[in-house]
Amino acid sequence: MNDSVHIDIDHLDDHAFRSINRSGTDLILDGGASRRGFKPTELLLAALGGCSGIDVVDIMRKKRQPLSHYRIEIEGHRADTHPRRFHSITVRHIGCGPGVTEEALRQAATLSHERYCSVGASLNSEVRIEVRVVATWPDPDRAGAAGGEPLRGREP
Repeated sequence: MNDSVHIDIDHLDDHAFRSINRSGTDLILDGGASRRGFKPTELLLAALGGCSGIDVVDIMRKKRQPLSHYRIEIEGHRADTHPRRFHSITVRHIGCGPGVTEEALRQAATLSHERYCSVGASLNSEVRIEVRVVATWPDPDRAGAAGGEPLRGREP
């Protein structure tokens, strides 16, 4: 089976690039001051979260505990010296639904990170990935916080 992945990346200007997949979907990567798109390191974390999220949704559906609300928060910590690789990443799975148990969500997240998520498996084995689970949905009056402040907007 040839399951290759192909991406074209065109330089736009300064540190900005446009990445295009084979279906024509594009996104902007920008490591410069203009911040028109994801930094490459942010995109790596998004890829890890998206990959694991797909697994978790599928596993929970197979367990007959589908998630009605689901969010993944990821925080990565990078080394101070170049190449400034991630040395640890925390992936927090937050979800709920009728009949969803924390144990089932934990099992789904663990299975994803230990067995199925190809993005996580592709990271250097020296990167510690911690998995956390919250089987509730935040109060809508708290603007998205679940068991603490959301990670959105924080620089790792």
